[in-house]
Amino acid sequence: MTQHLEELLEALVRPALREHGGDVELVRYENGVLRLKMLGRCAGCPGATLTNETLIEGQLKPLLPELREVILVHAVSDSLLAQARAMMTRSQFQS
Repeated sequence: MTQHLEELLEALVRPALREHGGDVELVRYENGVLRLKMLGRCAGCPGATLTNETLIEGQLKPLLPELREVILVHAVSDSLLAQARAMMTRSQFQS
């Protein structure tokens, strides 16, 4: 099933995301629930939820009747985490 999902993502979803500098990573598929992580410019984008509902679910659900839900997994990038740590460290020394 994972291979089939990857093929569908590559054909139906990724081209549109790449037009905006983004991409998507399949995190896990289990019991009809697909977990995806948005990458590139799509990661953290305020429109990601709308993209999920209209593009991803809209493209995949009609082709996969067993797909019940698509969940976006939000993760903080290592570089953003490093920036946050640096800011917190600076603020501690400035107090």
